[in-house]
Amino acid sequence: MSFAQNCNVVFDRATADYHITDNIDATRPHPYPSDSIEEILYGKNWIDVAQWHMEDLIRDPQIEPADAVVLKRRIDASNQDRTDMVEAIDTWFRDKYSHVTPHPDATINTESPAWAIDRLSILAVKIYHMRAETIREDASEAHRAKCAAKLDVLLEQRSDLSQAIDTLLDDIASGKKYMKVYRQMKMYNDAETNPVLYAKKK
Repeated sequence: MSFAQNCNVVFDRATADYHITDNIDATRPHPYPSDSIEEILYGKNWIDVAQWHMEDLIRDPQIEPADAVVLKRRIDASNQDRTDMVEAIDTWFRDKYSHVTPHPDATINTESPAWAIDRLSILAVKIYHMRAETIREDASEAHRAKCAAKLDVLLEQRSDLSQAIDTLLDDIASGKKYMKVYRQMKMYNDAETNPVLYAKKK
């Protein structure tokens, strides 16, 4: 099984496990060894699927404004957790390939392996929910057919992205590509760089 295929297995498991309770406050399971890449990938997808449902909730037109503020801040925190998890995955790759000497003409990819894997994780969540729409009993046949067509596109996208990720990893392992870990440095989350926050400290 290739690395990307393994990712898809883990992501599908995490998404399905979340929907056992379908609750953004549910305690995340830990089905893999704590020091394994699978445990990191599982945690990454759990963040994605929980945040998917937070985004659904905040779009409720009847939500109380105070509840919306609390939920928006929770989504912001989740986004930061997602970024931290992506960087942890890239750090894992950097360590894995630290022994590789890039070729003199090696090039860097437009995105790191982990950010591509981030998209693969979100695709798993999209596929789960689009598949659910294809069998919704209270929806019209036209709706189900439209969602089935969209599901086919998502599955094709996952196949293409999986192949691209595996090719990138092969190229890094052989020295054809090299990678760097860039920290996102989100300024609005930092009390030292967000002017609204540091003005409050004066």
